[in-house]
Amino acid sequence: MTTTPTALLVHGAFADAGSWAGVVAELQNQGIPVIAPPNPLRGLAADAAYVASVTAQIDGPVVLVGHSYGGAVISVAGTTENVVGLVYIAAYVPEEGESLGELQGRFPLSQLVSKLKEWTYPVDGGEAAVEVTIQAEAFPGIFAADVPAPVTKALALSQRPLAASSFTEPASAAAWKTKPSWALVAAADQAINPEVERFGAKRAGATIVELEGASHAVAVSRAKEVAALIRDAVRATS
Repeated sequence: MTTTPTALLVHGAFADAGSWAGVVAELQNQGIPVIAPPNPLRGLAADAAYVASVTAQIDGPVVLVGHSYGGAVISVAGTTENVVGLVYIAAYVPEEGESLGELQGRFPLSQLVSKLKEWTYPVDGGEAAVEVTIQAEAFPGIFAADVPAPVTKALALSQRPLAASSFTEPASAAAWKTKPSWALVAAADQAINPEVERFGAKRAGATIVELEGASHAVAVSRAKEVAALIRDAVRATS
């Protein structure tokens, strides 16, 4: 069994595991085991159960890393026995019993809220459910203002939709109450109000790093700094 924790990277809404590519490369260069599985984005309980299942099958300790909505996912999945730390990247950090809507409702809403496009998808034995993406024309400014335009265009066209129910589903656990945590605040985030990120991180007692000028896509635009925080968490929990 390895004693160096594996960094398990959980992407958020409107993105996929490829958004971690730069961070993965940095961590691998530093000899840190890493895995970036897909986040189903079908609801908080279901997504957390999936991530917890992947985590439990890893031999040795795990540091869970969540970007954006992925922060809510790791807050629940982080109760898995072999999780030794949590890292929040421009993320929601909900309390047990709190929904994302309730958390962000404490502060002025970001531009994201008014720029969502609704779609529907089939569910077994019921009516079609609603999922959301960011309107393509609004995506660059809201999600990735500090990412090169050609990359941003590709990201906008390859969004992974999030089930709309994810905003109202309460978190069933808050693993940060019993596991050490770290948080990166993207100070120029237009998808999540940075005050939401700061509030959640402070409430969790996280070690906080703030990056001026960083957009919501900070894992793409500032991969070295994101990887550095993850490295700190891995070293602290080894």
